[in-house]
Amino acid sequence: MSRSRLLRLARSLPFLLALLLAPAPAAGHALNSALLSLTEVEGHDGRFLVRWQASSSALEAELATPAVFPPACKVEGAYLDCGHDGLVGTIELPWLAGTETNVMVVVEWRNGSRLVRVLTGNDPSLVVYGIPASAGLRALRPIMVDYSWLGIEHILTGFDHLLFVIALTLLVRGRRKLLGAVTAFTVAHSLTLACAVFGWLTLPAPPVEAAIALSIVLVCGECLRSTDSLTRRAPWAVTFAFGLLHGLGFASSLLDIGLPERHVPIALLFFNVGVEIGQLGVIALVVALRLLAARVPTQPATVRRGVVYAMGAMAGYWSIERVVAMLTDARM
Repeated sequence: MSRSRLLRLARSLPFLLALLLAPAPAAGHALNSALLSLTEVEGHDGRFLVRWQASSSALEAELATPAVFPPACKVEGAYLDCGHDGLVGTIELPWLAGTETNVMVVVEWRNGSRLVRVLTGNDPSLVVYGIPASAGLRALRPIMVDYSWLGIEHILTGFDHLLFVIALTLLVRGRRKLLGAVTAFTVAHSLTLACAVFGWLTLPAPPVEAAIALSIVLVCGECLRSTDSLTRRAPWAVTFAFGLLHGLGFASSLLDIGLPERHVPIALLFFNVGVEIGQLGVIALVVALRLLAARVPTQPATVRRGVVYAMGAMAGYWSIERVVAMLTDARM
């Protein structure tokens, strides 16, 4: 590849990033979606009311049996009777495989526990855990794997958290400082994540989401600052403060997903492990790209500024959108 082509490619990176981060345009047609809810009935252990709702009347009509339940459970009209052992095992939607339909499955127990999963054509089943509380680590492996993947998925698809990690990696120079900043961020969001999940700390979601977007704007601003600042001298202190906010954001998502009733600590731990794996993977990728950019015969600082401006603009848009939504809701 010629030097001129490399120059054009490097200069186009900020524009390409802005396109990737921009809100997706409305699709020409809506994908089919459906809801399968199972609500445990008062006074009947292991008996659930089954409700099936589809966005398409054709989809709802053609599926007399929308789900295959664990062998111990029997469908009796509008109810699912799983006996005293309860709803334990795999819920599968065989017809979903290979389609573009999304199905949200919501399981609610009488004690208030809740489990939410979105099943797709690539993943048409979910596991409802029935592992005894005294089980060993080997028996808990399904929960460890499931919640680790959920953590990885959350950091990679949660674009606000993702942009914060990228901006942090671009800001902090030096391995020791970067390690300290990442460690402080991890400790902070682990603390608030645990406190929120166990109910020791509760804050409304809208202000937290708005503050998370603003944290990205502030870090992007620090990336563009040419003078010395507290963020550059002690990045660990700033990332610890922002990590407390991001932990509340993680908690909101995790509580929406739901946690296994008897294994909240282990699910919480491995969700956090998954978040860290995803976070470290993003940091490694950004560092590798930064080292590669330094070898390209162009001006890395120009490309870096373009990337930072694109991220800051996106985060600024989110900040305004979330603050306006929060104020509008407050007035209603």
